[in-house]
Amino acid sequence: MDAVIIAAGYGSRLREVSDSKPLTPVAGVPLIELGVRQAHAAGAERVIVVTGHAAERVEAFLAELAARSGIAVESVRVADWSLPNGHSVIAGASRTRGDFLLTMADHVFADPLLDRLARSGGAGHGVTLAIDRQTDSPLVDPDDATWVTTDPRGLIRAIGKSLAHYNAVDCGAFLATRELPEAIAEAIALGRSGSLSDGMQILADRGRAATLDVAGHWWLDVDDPRAHALAEAEAPAHLPRIYGEIAGLKGT
Repeated sequence: MDAVIIAAGYGSRLREVSDSKPLTPVAGVPLIELGVRQAHAAGAERVIVVTGHAAERVEAFLAELAARSGIAVESVRVADWSLPNGHSVIAGASRTRGDFLLTMADHVFADPLLDRLARSGGAGHGVTLAIDRQTDSPLVDPDDATWVTTDPRGLIRAIGKSLAHYNAVDCGAFLATRELPEAIAEAIALGRSGSLSDGMQILADRGRAATLDVAGHWWLDVDDPRAHALAEAEAPAHLPRIYGEIAGLKGT
């Protein structure tokens, strides 16, 4: 299994903390390193990182990370990083072999969360999205969250930032098949912006978008200074496998 991490955006809401969101340290470890190591620990044999803004710096760091960690890391640069994130998904998915984990560079997850998602695939699903039904969690930023409405079977009915009615929040982690980038490309052909949610909605309309409820597992979108402070304080306790691995390597 491969993994794709989207790391192309500008990160305007985090600019007062760092001028490169993927390289922003959380308790001493850059976000993109946490993402790569989490994907690898969940079973990804190869991690493909989609770069854009400050691409040269991010790509140089990824090369150094691959050399010292032994993890197979590749980068693919999106042509226009100002475009919606679905364009980055298409670029990253073009390098994958079969189903793939998909995450965002600014999301961190408790150790078991991606493990569960990686094992959740099954026939009949074009994509499986990790969701949290605790929509009022203090870890969720209601001004930036992507909301989800599911049916009684757990299939997605609607997804987007402006939903008036919802029963879950998008955690920013997906187990995807080729149907996801194809649906995003279809949305672009229909004149839509090409966001990841555009493609997800097409799959939802076809009954092809499943969910995995990860309520109870810690996760955080590190998108602004408040969230970054929370991550600094809480991430090491919730990611002991990752931080322990890094500490062990530094001690050798």
